[in-house]
Amino acid sequence: MREDFESDFDDGTQEVFFPGEMDLTQKTGGQKDEQAALISDYSVKGYQLLKANDIPQAIEAFNKILELDANNNYALVGLGDSERKRSNFATAVDYYNKCLSYHPGNNYALFGLADCYKAMNQYKKAIDIWEQYLVHDNRNITVLTRVADAYRKIHDFKQSKDLYLRVLDMETNNAYALIGLGHLHYDFREYRDALYYWTKMYENNKENLDIRILTSIGNCHRKLRSFDKGVPFFEQALKMDPQNFYALFGLADCYRGMNQQYRSIEYWNRILEIDPSNKVILTRIGDAFRNTGDYKKATDYYTRALDIAFDIYAALGLALICKGEGKYEEAAAKLSELIKNDTKNFRLYIDLADCYIKLNKKPEAIKVLETFQRYGIKSTAVNDLLDKLKTNKPLF
Repeated sequence: MREDFESDFDDGTQEVFFPGEMDLTQKTGGQKDEQAALISDYSVKGYQLLKANDIPQAIEAFNKILELDANNNYALVGLGDSERKRSNFATAVDYYNKCLSYHPGNNYALFGLADCYKAMNQYKKAIDIWEQYLVHDNRNITVLTRVADAYRKIHDFKQSKDLYLRVLDMETNNAYALIGLGHLHYDFREYRDALYYWTKMYENNKENLDIRILTSIGNCHRKLRSFDKGVPFFEQALKMDPQNFYALFGLADCYRGMNQQYRSIEYWNRILEIDPSNKVILTRIGDAFRNTGDYKKATDYYTRALDIAFDIYAALGLALICKGEGKYEEAAAKLSELIKNDTKNFRLYIDLADCYIKLNKKPEAIKVLETFQRYGIKSTAVNDLLDKLKTNKPLF
């Protein structure tokens, strides 16, 4: 696949638990002594600083607690949260594990530890921790959606879907479950189901739309080839952000799919204004001009793409221009070279065989297609063309 510009709703932010969610008052003999009061004050201060993103000062406050109580659970969790917020996940893991070694079952350390493993793409470890928690509280929506997300990341469709649906049973329009189900079905190419869940998000949030909902719905329509239905969603996204890459790309691709090449060129060029060295976009513009028969402009864009770095689709475009101009020998030579670099690309064999057909070299065309079949790759297009050549059936 030439592009995969689909957006993801996981923005990478890390949840941190603040005072009010934990009892920060430690007592000795039923009375708060001076040390406990200091610990409480430093804890409150540390989490307030953490909430304000003043991480160095937060760390200083938590370390002052450790000077008073070397294994204090609030301080160790606070230090873990601090390191997690600045993406020092391995260091955060050490703090959470130290807390758990002295305070087994501490929920805040478990949550932080699982989130770190998730951030480090160690999803199975994260799942193990969250599932320990679910044994004691199997209706915690926050944990259920996290586990469902993790199963989605390791491509366990059934487990992920079951957990997301459990959340929806408890909270019909839970945003995280709807978004997760959209991504889950999209990842497994079940675009109609993905569209269903993202459309529910759209309908539930029309007054406060996230642009990524719009581009995700648009992308489903691109995949389903219902391009005309995707256009309004990308246009709405573009009104929210005139330079949004996904909206511009989606509109260009929809107009390409509707064979409105000049409209697609308009949006490809708007991307180039932002990113002039994007060889994928340069190649797409080359394709659009080639499809309109403007070989001169197409050649210019393909060449610009190749000047940046080799791109097989730009090189293929130049070969197809030769073919379109009736230069079949030259086109065949270019395609033969491309096959050396991409031996399993069925399209190259189809176009090369077609060049030989145009040159009245039927045996060479058959040989090319048979060469592809020896790789054991299934291609209906190759099989059909080869069958027609061998049985003298009309090619068109």
